[in-house]
Amino acid sequence: MCALFLIATGLSGCVVGPDYQKPSFLMAGSWSGKAAAHADKPPQLAEWWKQLKDPILDGLIAQAVAANLDVATAKAKVREARASYREQVGTLLPTVESTASATRNRAAAADGAPATIYNNYQPGFDASWELDLFGGNKRAAEAAKYGVDAADEELRDTLVTLIGDVATYYIQAREYQQLTELARDSSKSQSQTASLTRTEYGAGGSSMVDVSKAEAQAASTHADIPTYEISYAKSVNRLGVLLGKSPLLLDGLLGKKSRLPTPPSKLSVGIPADILNTRPDVRQAERQLAQATAKIGEAEANRYPSVSLTGSINSSASSVSELGKKSTIGWSFGPSLTVPIFKGGQLKAAVDVAKAQRDQYVFAYQSAVLSALEDVQNAIVSLNRSRARSVDLGKAVEGYRTAANLSKKLKTSGEGDLFDVLDAERSLYSAQQNLIETRTDIATHYVSLNKALGGGWTGPIDISQPAARDLVEAPHLPVKSIAQ
Repeated sequence: MCALFLIATGLSGCVVGPDYQKPSFLMAGSWSGKAAAHADKPPQLAEWWKQLKDPILDGLIAQAVAANLDVATAKAKVREARASYREQVGTLLPTVESTASATRNRAAAADGAPATIYNNYQPGFDASWELDLFGGNKRAAEAAKYGVDAADEELRDTLVTLIGDVATYYIQAREYQQLTELARDSSKSQSQTASLTRTEYGAGGSSMVDVSKAEAQAASTHADIPTYEISYAKSVNRLGVLLGKSPLLLDGLLGKKSRLPTPPSKLSVGIPADILNTRPDVRQAERQLAQATAKIGEAEANRYPSVSLTGSINSSASSVSELGKKSTIGWSFGPSLTVPIFKGGQLKAAVDVAKAQRDQYVFAYQSAVLSALEDVQNAIVSLNRSRARSVDLGKAVEGYRTAANLSKKLKTSGEGDLFDVLDAERSLYSAQQNLIETRTDIATHYVSLNKALGGGWTGPIDISQPAARDLVEAPHLPVKSIAQ
């Protein structure tokens, strides 16, 4: 028996199925169209949003990390994965159970003798241990551990998305504030032009056509204000959802005029291979692939024999006081062997299913890497081109502003034409709109670039406490609900 135990224990270190190896991926040496000089340096992803130097945005992100519902869900998944891992590790250890029974018995006697009534008390212990000769339980525990890693990365990826979304909607809210202010100022200036034209019309210096054109242009510009206010409200409402609170609590914070966040001019984006380590979604896909690989070994082990050691010891007495003195003690110990002989191909099919699922995760990992490369490259190009466009639009705004001022002076002195004034004002308003939108694009592409590189929350994340608190968990009588 001892020899059998030692042999079985030695064999229990074996495993079947493929051992996981992290896949390799061919990468280019650098990004195309880098964001700045020395861009190959490792990117500064820790608290990247603070480079925008906006304390209000910093506070909103901190609130979102603490209260966002998607983050809370991801935390619960981490707790679930860790509990599943502990549960699976428990299968590698022996199990011991205690049993006890107390019965009162009546045994009928033969030849008319009176029946015998007696008590019987039986305490005992049962133990079992699956030796896991071919590593099925080890592979299951390995898969569960990879599941914990994948859940951790999912939480990190949720934070990356959350922080990027908060920054994006905050930038949009500031954009619509500026566009609203621009529309008010421009419509006011155009209304003054219309008023001056009407005065000239009264003096015979202009026609009613000129008055109608000037008033129509002012009204058209003013009509943009409600559109911007609607877009601003939607951005604020979305921020409220991301922060897990009512948007009514945010309007006062964002209601004051504030500048549009401006990203730093110099950025480092590192090299393409960095995303394998910095992108949580890529790391999650890799951990899921490792988990699927371990499950192949778990399925493969079911095709092999299994050996369990079982044992029990029990005592029997007619009274509790006799259990330690006059009780009858019995015990048993020995191995049990289970050999799968014929199951209609189910076990082999389960292995094939696990291998096919592993292949799916191979492709999912490759897709995650390619998507990450695409995200970074698109963000780099978009950021660079938007900055170049902003320079040209800045020059256009200055040119149209000069043209508008000169045309007004000429019109006032009687040397100019109303058409030149209206055209210059309309062109100036359009150029200013485009400049605000392009500066918004720059800030948004900066956010997208940091998201694409994997920048997220680097501070501590408390996942220990569940969101729902159970008041009573000990044995108790159920409380009837109001509906009952």
